[in-house]
Amino acid sequence: MKRTSKAKKNKPFWERAYLGHAYWLGKQKLGRVTLVEKGRYTWQAAGRAGSADELEKAKKAVELAAAMADKQLDLFK
Repeated sequence: MKRTSKAKKNKPFWERAYLGHAYWLGKQKLGRVTLVEKGRYTWQAAGRAGSADELEKAKKAVELAAAMADKQLDLFK
């Protein structure tokens, strides 16, 4: 039997940028984390924003906001 190949699903990835990081899915930017001052980060994703003391916490917040926006139905479409 010959196996059929499944379509590969793109996975979002982090890309390092000047004074921050960006979260991409293909060519679509899902969110970003920016260094405001030493030890302070702000994040933006899916119409939400916030701040965190650690880079990892800010990245997790962006990933969570992007995942929730993907699963939640749009109210006006």
